[in-house]
Amino acid sequence: MNLIVALIFAAIILSGLLEIYLERRQIVAVAAHRERVPVAFAGQLSLEEHRRAADYTLARTRLGMAQKGFDTIIALLWLAFFLAPAYALVARFVVPGLSRSVALVLFMAAIGYVLDLPFTILRTFRLEAAFGFNRTTPGMFFRDQIKGIVLQFVLVLPLLYGFFTLQRGIPHLWWVLAWAALMAVMLAMIVIYPAFIAPLFNKFTPMAEGPLKAHIEALLVKCGFESKGLFVMDASKRSTHGNAYFTGFGKAKRIVFFDTLLQKHNEEEILSILAHELGHYKFGHVTLRIVESAALTFVAFAVLYWAFAGGLTQAFGLPDEPGLVLVIVLFAMGPVAHLLAPFTNFLSRRAEFQADGFAKSMLGGQPMISALTKLSRDNLATLTPDWLYALFYYSHPPIPERIAHLNSA
Repeated sequence: MNLIVALIFAAIILSGLLEIYLERRQIVAVAAHRERVPVAFAGQLSLEEHRRAADYTLARTRLGMAQKGFDTIIALLWLAFFLAPAYALVARFVVPGLSRSVALVLFMAAIGYVLDLPFTILRTFRLEAAFGFNRTTPGMFFRDQIKGIVLQFVLVLPLLYGFFTLQRGIPHLWWVLAWAALMAVMLAMIVIYPAFIAPLFNKFTPMAEGPLKAHIEALLVKCGFESKGLFVMDASKRSTHGNAYFTGFGKAKRIVFFDTLLQKHNEEEILSILAHELGHYKFGHVTLRIVESAALTFVAFAVLYWAFAGGLTQAFGLPDEPGLVLVIVLFAMGPVAHLLAPFTNFLSRRAEFQADGFAKSMLGGQPMISALTKLSRDNLATLTPDWLYALFYYSHPPIPERIAHLNSA
């Protein structure tokens, strides 16, 4: 077996085993603490609420473990046995050239979507419904899936044609130009998504006039934040989970509150959650995440350039087809992204601590502590995660760590 092939297979297997090991650690840690509320939360969370959060976490983790095992096996089967028949099937109907490369990638993506769909259905209608979160009807779910497929097709099709055109037409610089084009699209999507794409799935209503809006606007002025508007999203039609976020650039930034968040939190808590989001803006975290993404994407395109020049498909006994090269690299990059997760999560968690600190400086620590406690309770977030699991999978620090940080000087 070619060394590169062996390394790719080994990376996929080791990544899958590591993920299952981490999920097993999470199950053991959460189950071990199920019968006792952490001391810091003893007066704020009942034992029944703590047990329910543990049960939800255990159910999610077990489903995730099953999906990861399935995905690992499928990836190995594709690379070992099924890529050649898939290519032969596409080649039978599509003439050689750009369209064949694009068709092959889309065909693989379609099969991946079908294989993943049962887990999505289980997660939505079994797991989320069992714990009272899901409000999505089968009809709504079906419409969302159709919209998502059409939207991805409209966005991905020209990107793939552009990618393969550059790869064939500019042999040595295509990867740099493709990277620059993708970054331009990603930046454009920050503006396009809230204005044109998000409204396809949810209704965004301007926040009603009243004391809450007046206090929010006063906080925005205090923080020097210019916004295009305050909006409430009808998140409750799909789920009872709550959140808030802002999107866009410059004066086009807009602030969005889930209606579930407004229903479950008092004014001080809502203002504190908003102050946290504004903290990300004040510390430049959005820009830093874009730079981080650009750097990682640049490395990924450099790997793609090597893969296209290095006879990767021949190592797998496959024809020299650009679409096959891209598919193989995408399979191989999954384990790499998994191993990089502790680093990217470290940067994200540090940003969260800074944003919490900003909220504390604006409104004091107690409103944020109260908001985090409610978010933990309402979203059934475990208060006792395994530390190594959290290192790989938590982009936000666990709630107890955030509250301890807010209580510190």
